[in-house]
Amino acid sequence: MKVLVIGGGAREHALCRSLSLDPDVTALHCAPGNAGIAEVAETHPVDALDGAAVAELAASLRADLVVVGPEAPLVAGVADTLRERGFPVFGPSAEAARLEGSKAFAKDVMASANVPTARAYVCATPAEIDEALDAFGPPYVVKDDGLAAGKGVVVTSDLAAAREHALACGRVVIEEYLDGPEVSLFAITDGETVLPLSPAQDFKRALDGDEGPNTGGMGAYSPLPWAAPKLVDEVMESVLQPTVDELRRRGTPFSGLLYAGLAITSRGVRVIEFNARFGDPETQVVLARLKTPLASVLLNAATGNLAAEPPLNWSEDAAVTVVIASHNYPGAPRTGDPIEGLAEAAEAGDAYVLHAGTRRDEDGRVVSAGGRVLSVTATGADLAAARTRAYEAVSRIRLDGSHHRSDIAEKAASA
Repeated sequence: MKVLVIGGGAREHALCRSLSLDPDVTALHCAPGNAGIAEVAETHPVDALDGAAVAELAASLRADLVVVGPEAPLVAGVADTLRERGFPVFGPSAEAARLEGSKAFAKDVMASANVPTARAYVCATPAEIDEALDAFGPPYVVKDDGLAAGKGVVVTSDLAAAREHALACGRVVIEEYLDGPEVSLFAITDGETVLPLSPAQDFKRALDGDEGPNTGGMGAYSPLPWAAPKLVDEVMESVLQPTVDELRRRGTPFSGLLYAGLAITSRGVRVIEFNARFGDPETQVVLARLKTPLASVLLNAATGNLAAEPPLNWSEDAAVTVVIASHNYPGAPRTGDPIEGLAEAAEAGDAYVLHAGTRRDEDGRVVSAGGRVLSVTATGADLAAARTRAYEAVSRIRLDGSHHRSDIAEKAASA
């Protein structure tokens, strides 16, 4: 099987790493990729948002499967263009990807499917914003209706800050605050059959102790030793299957990766958000534990044959990933800084480095090229062992001005 992965972040590096280990994959390509992905796949320069250019590349490679990683190409309809050209694609249509592309659309789907979620108002004027903020009170949850690379949500008790963010967004969703721990649950689906993956938890805030601004994610771990044994079954029954069924009923079947961001509240499971693709950094830990070869699962989803897929096989080991971010992330991150110690980090034992924002400069050095630069991932017999190995590997990496959280999975590992 010849596989083409679209994207260039740590999520795509995790996907490429898993696919490179799959004996069914005879050729692996990624566009545009990054410095780390280039070590396991042949990379190609392409505008990931240009469906015609992506389709031309897929045709030149004679790809048997195209995996669209990031949300922006999905919302832009790249998967639609590929399907029109006859390629099996893992990733939803632009219409189905509105589940992530518009939070208002997602709320409408959930209402129709009786999926439990936070009460919310969709606001477009200052008067509507003020009315919604007053109705819910603090802490205020304000979400940009469109894509914002994981940084469009503000949760604050500061009314002025909440109002400022809402006014800056244009169309905005303001909703009630959901208490309780958060869980990320991915499911692979062909539009009918839904195959859940192992749950994970990520860390959105930039600083230890869940302080600082929201980010795209600073680390993650899996499995969740504190989660109820029936959690996945419950989410399948109340969230994932009803959502897939509702989208099919509307004539916009969702085929690809459905990501449910959940809050385990005092009143039960509630959906915080949906994404239409693998989450980053949760993908890094989920795929680290998946023993089933990945390519056939994705191809069966892309071709409507997921019902024939046997149950997934998971490692008993735990996985932890720690994100190393560049200076000033999530603000205006500094780029172009050399990254040293990558080889030493990979020798830490049961640890490896997934590249997010990296490139090679004219001298062949790996340098930073984005806000989140690396995802250092490790496995171990339990979370404590995986944490130790991940942070040992992190300690061997040198990137001027970089920062990372030191408490990823700490509470869960010590529970």
